Amino acid sequence: MTLKLRSVGASDRGLIRSGNQDALHAGTWLVAVADGMGGMAAGDLASAIAIEAVGPLDVETPEDALVAALQGAIHQATARIRQAVAEDPERQGMGTTLTALLFARTGSCLALAHVGDSRAYLFRGGVLKQVTRDDTFVQMLVDQGVITPDQASSHPRRAVVTQALQGEKVDPTYATMVPRAGDRWLLCSDGLSNVVRPDTLTEVLAEHPDAGECVRRLIDLALRAGGPDNITVAVADVVQE
Repeated sequence: MTLKLRSVGASDRGLIRSGNQDALHAGTWLVAVADGMGGMAAGDLASAIAIEAVGPLDVETPEDALVAALQGAIHQATARIRQAVAEDPERQGMGTTLTALLFARTGSCLALAHVGDSRAYLFRGGVLKQVTRDDTFVQMLVDQGVITPDQASSHPRRAVVTQALQGEKVDPTYATMVPRAGDRWLLCSDGLSNVVRPDTLTEVLAEHPDAGECVRRLIDLALRAGGPDNITVAVADVVQE
């Protein structure tokens, strides 16, 4: 029996923003979420560049090549963003988060790449775990014991990211994991994670076996919470074939 990935994703502008600066890819081998920043025109361009750079990885990849493939795509995204800023100096400061999951062709391994404050969660055996660590000022304060995670969720500077893809040197986090049948992955922008509590995320992931319904429900909850930001959600199930 081989493990496969089945993913569904959707994005919503939210109720406050005039446009959507998020981008996503929900494919057979690759799931990725990017949240652009740095002004409307530049933010959506940066996130689009990041997703276009990782998109070609949605093919059968040997497990020993997963991390290198993600590193290469991020290197390419960084170069393209740098080029876009060089072409139009008004784009200075534009950037994007990127959280990407790449599944091996054998189904025996997956790799994660992460930079910024979008998130990847693993729902396994009824328990939700945040796998990525936010590259944010408030996460730094939590790590130092200055504030608690609860205080971080309402901190006035919680949107300040400490690194993103901006055309300069960046230090993404890479990890590999062994998938299990029944695993459910949630990748999202902070338009979801900032307004919907982890216990609610857990409930929805548990109660909606259909990934598409699950995505729609999560976006609906973020909208009901005021939809202050763009909301991008991808749910990927590890299934046995």
